[in-house]
Amino acid sequence: QVQLVESGGGLVQAGGSLRLSCAASGRTFSSYAMGWFRQAPGKEREVAAVSRSGGNTYYADSVKGRFTISRDNAKNTVYLQMNSLKPEDTAVYYCAARSGSRYYTTLYDYDYWGQGTQVTVSS
Repeated sequence: QVQLVESGGGLVQAGGSLRLSCAASGRTFSSYAMGWFRQAPGKEREVAAVSRSGGNTYYADSVKGRFTISRDNAKNTVYLQMNSLKPEDTAVYYCAARSGSRYYTTLYDYDYWGQGTQVTVSS
């Protein structure tokens, strides 16, 4: 069982930055694929970024060039640095985890989820 706890959300003006953190329990964090998903009101949950267990990354087109996912395996933590934020980035952001070494880009691929953290970008 893996427990995930997100932090770092908040209110920011358009053009600003936030960094989300997700702390994971367990001893095999380095073998897990980690994903950041987001869900805006009235919309489906969608992938924002993925970190494969080997460290390679994937980004949705909507965040490419603005968001950066990174991980610190020694701290069992994955981060999402969000720059040049836009009002359309407003959503609840969720951290997700699963074992495996592939790219996993849909929410159905993931076994473990955090509780979510709200990000609000004002115009």
